[in-house]
Amino acid sequence: MMTGADIQALKAYVQASDGGMQNRDASTVLLQVSHSNLAARFMEIRLDQHITVEALKIKLTSHCGTAANSMELQLKDERGRLLATLDDGRMLGYYSPHDGCIIHIIDTDPHSLSANGWLEDVSKVQKYEMSDEDYAQRENTYRKFKEQKLKDDPTWTLEKEMAAKRGVPYAPPEARSKVEAEDHQQEDASAVSVGSRCEVSPGGKRGTVRYVGKCEDLPLGWWVGVEYDEPVGKNDGSIKGRRYFTAKQGYGGMVRPANVAVGDFPEEDFQFSDGDEI
Repeated sequence: MMTGADIQALKAYVQASDGGMQNRDASTVLLQVSHSNLAARFMEIRLDQHITVEALKIKLTSHCGTAANSMELQLKDERGRLLATLDDGRMLGYYSPHDGCIIHIIDTDPHSLSANGWLEDVSKVQKYEMSDEDYAQRENTYRKFKEQKLKDDPTWTLEKEMAAKRGVPYAPPEARSKVEAEDHQQEDASAVSVGSRCEVSPGGKRGTVRYVGKCEDLPLGWWVGVEYDEPVGKNDGSIKGRRYFTAKQGYGGMVRPANVAVGDFPEEDFQFSDGDEI
């Protein structure tokens, strides 16, 4: 059992200052490691300067995967300037490395798995792709879920499903007729102001009003630009190249003022919907 004196001695050892670093053996050195086939310096390692270069290669194999007999090691300074090429028969300390120096691994194997970016460039990795036929045979998929819902209710939509889960009445979008009046829904728009929190129906999607006005790129009448709390929108605040407000892609939407209720609508969990928006 440790005595109180032992605990105090251990505490003093751990907290002792040594140039801003923890206590360490004077024969060790903290070096960075880089690799000829990898873009980034991928680790720092503390080494005893009495280790031979040959033993160092074996140690590095477990970190980078390059075989020891396919390595050439170089010592570089912090700026990447070459200081020495390391000889297998010598100890690391022979080259007088200091903290911050770089051990650079040159992989001499032309068939190395790390060559040509194979360990970093994910575009080179073949991705798994499921055929439509294989997906159709799987159970518990969204496709099967949707098919069953439409079989039970031909008028089913995802936003109708979400309204039911939230326990709110679902109001299906009315058939759209061509708008010919320039002041269409102007009265509804007058009750909406930029910066207000809002909820858009159908679907109960929440967000912040970022634009109120007419849109040259949309049908006649008034529109409300909403920055949604979640990526349930259709744009980034621009329509056909013309910007009306700024939002992240998929977070913006233009809706009719009659579909916007302003008030105390704090952020809530993500809700899927295909609302009446453009």
